Amino acid sequence: MLKKIKSVMIANRGEIALRVIRACKELDVKSVAIYSEADKDSLPVQLADAAVCIGPAPAQFSYQNQEAIISAALAFGVDAIHPGYGFLSEKADFAKKCEENEIVFIGPSADIISKMGDKIEARKIADSASVPTIPGSDGAVREPEKALEIAQKIGFPLLIKASAGGGGRGMRVVNSRETLEQDLNEIMSEAEVAFGDSSVYIEKYLIDIRHIEVQLLSDGINCIHLGERDCTAQRRNQKLVEEAPSPALSADQREDLCKSAVRLAEKVNYKSAGTVEYVFDNIDKKFYFIEMNTRVQVEHPVSEMITGIDIIKEQIKIADGQQLKCKQKDVVLYGHSIECRLNAEDPQNGFMPCPGTINYYRPPGGFGIRMDSHLVSGYKIPPYYDSMIGKLICWGTDRNEAIIRMTRALSEMKVEGVKTTASFHSELINSESFKSGDFNTAFVSSLLEK
Repeated sequence: MLKKIKSVMIANRGEIALRVIRACKELDVKSVAIYSEADKDSLPVQLADAAVCIGPAPAQFSYQNQEAIISAALAFGVDAIHPGYGFLSEKADFAKKCEENEIVFIGPSADIISKMGDKIEARKIADSASVPTIPGSDGAVREPEKALEIAQKIGFPLLIKASAGGGGRGMRVVNSRETLEQDLNEIMSEAEVAFGDSSVYIEKYLIDIRHIEVQLLSDGINCIHLGERDCTAQRRNQKLVEEAPSPALSADQREDLCKSAVRLAEKVNYKSAGTVEYVFDNIDKKFYFIEMNTRVQVEHPVSEMITGIDIIKEQIKIADGQQLKCKQKDVVLYGHSIECRLNAEDPQNGFMPCPGTINYYRPPGGFGIRMDSHLVSGYKIPPYYDSMIGKLICWGTDRNEAIIRMTRALSEMKVEGVKTTASFHSELINSESFKSGDFNTAFVSSLLEK
């Protein structure tokens, strides 16, 4: 089925590692899992064709250890490495190391990762592709005088953002000129410590917004979109629930949004799976570009559920040098899909992480239900990594059916031994705000305050 990729090393863990392993099996490709000492008994290790311990539990010594991963890949003679999401998935230097060692990096080139990972550069590219951007600075801002000049032009509140930030990190809202200089200096220092890059830029802070993104697949010649995902349900800038399509967009807005994402990808000759993220202003009903993620997203299954397209398999095929068989006219969006990110956390105790042993696990099932998880009874959740234990995805012929089905699935799932966020998700999706479809990124905080 593939031309040159016969074996893939999965440089990740948990449910995304399992997701890639399953895609490899369906493509008749050998899978090699890496694992830390803490993950030696994990399901991905059990189901991969081969597995290798890459180091001790802390991620910096295992899943982020580039030299160890490359050495293991060379020792196993794999043709390609799939980085999943997080860890090394958007590290241009790791993609470059793969290229230098003649290992296919399943993702875009190091140059594209570098360009789009620099949010200042990405903003300039978006402007050149006629993709709307939030009013703000034209480049990096270092001097308080320059920041004040921008503030006087676009008004308060402002948002100072780290150029190398992401995942909700490296941002600060500034409400007045009195704190502007201090806020600017502090976020620059924080950015240097967190990302090794002190560059920041300034945007107008939009108060009443939704977070919407467009899923793309591009083989370098043919670029298609798989519709949009609405990721507005967030807590502390971290996504909790994603759905597709967005309940907020009209057909014309959807078409304009998705076409703009394709223009951006074509502008940089993008090649792989990728996502263009936007904010949608509920007040002026306009969308604005914020960043491009040059990897597969956690929430990619909601797009798969409404299109029937396997994004991971298509990503691997593109890396293999194949062209997309699907044209834009072939993409049909059908029904509605919702994903809940389930974490081993205690919602009653400030969402405190709850690592521990899964004494019993019963996944939900039935028509339109998909559970992407690496959980099994007896599995010990390690304390070293993100607390996500799985993603529950439900499809319905319309949004109401998807909500009903998700409610049923959440009640059916049973996890004993650790606390999870399942009950909180049930409350969230059955709240009047969520069911109405009329909400913004602040509504989860409002729900928690009740």
